[in-house]
Amino acid sequence: MSGAKPGAGSAVNSGAQSGASARTGPGPGVGVIGLGFMGRTHLAAWQRAADEGHPCRLVAGCDRDPSLLDARPADAAALPPFELAFDPARMRACREVPELLADPAVELVSITTPTDSHVELTLAALEAGKHVLVEKPVALASADIARLADAARGSGRLVMPALCIRFWPGWSWLRQTVASGELGALRSLSLRRLAPRPRWNDAFYGDPARSGGALIDLHLHDSDLVRWCLGEPDEVTTLGDDDHVSTLYRYADAASPTHVLAEGGWDLAAGRSFRMCYEAVFEGGSAEYRSGREHPLHLWRGAAVAVPVPLPDLSGYDVQCRALLAALAAGASHPPVTLGEAFATARLLEAEQQSLRSGRPVELARD
Repeated sequence: MSGAKPGAGSAVNSGAQSGASARTGPGPGVGVIGLGFMGRTHLAAWQRAADEGHPCRLVAGCDRDPSLLDARPADAAALPPFELAFDPARMRACREVPELLADPAVELVSITTPTDSHVELTLAALEAGKHVLVEKPVALASADIARLADAARGSGRLVMPALCIRFWPGWSWLRQTVASGELGALRSLSLRRLAPRPRWNDAFYGDPARSGGALIDLHLHDSDLVRWCLGEPDEVTTLGDDDHVSTLYRYADAASPTHVLAEGGWDLAAGRSFRMCYEAVFEGGSAEYRSGREHPLHLWRGAAVAVPVPLPDLSGYDVQCRALLAALAAGASHPPVTLGEAFATARLLEAEQQSLRSGRPVELARD
């Protein structure tokens, strides 16, 4: 890493959290590399942003599977139920990445391929002069993220890790509430993220050497949320296996919460619904988020009756795209989430892996 720590992470500003961005000009042309589940998730988010007046336009998509370069893919049952599929009548269809990267109309790329291709594809996109939104995990090893951070530094292009939970309404509310102290100090935080194993790419998700298992591919969101809200823990203790883990995060600072726990697993039976939840207890009240209900976030503030907290009708995928567009429109030198943040979260996950394998608590090294 040239002996330097990757760029310091930045909190998402209020404009990014609300999905605001400048609405001047057509904005960057967007290409999506990888048109499976996450690729179509990104396609839909970019298209919704464009439809609502945010400065961008979808111009190209790339996948080696010819069935995905069609509006009605053969494996449609495994893909998101979005109205928007890849439409070759509106976007250029590319079978190979160099073809998409050579297109001058493509100024920003979403990389939504399997994790073990992210670094090399991002390097190629930088070499071609493109801005990049790269899906999480950026890489399985922090050293590979550091290599990418070195390449991105000074490139004049923004590379943003798609740590979408930072932008998810209700989860960004949690971070803001912790930071503002509006409900007093946070006393405890419990997070859960459970699902069946993803079924749209069995060769990838069934191989922990490629996906990192549930600890890295799924639990990463909550490890990153813990870091984002509370800073680097002093010690982690992780139990479970590649498909289901629970981590206890210990903070030595007396002002920090005494109980921070995150559970993540993808060993639910097929057909069970994905769920993400948290319970946050503050000195002045408590909050519960539970996905799948009409009002996911409820707040108790000195009363026995829960009050629903109004949230924007947007997903984290929508808001992260709009946050990156806002940064580009403003000429920002750093994206709303940096590779430095992805690097630090990867190091935290490596400590959790070490604890999982050893069965012992692991202290985190301090720079």
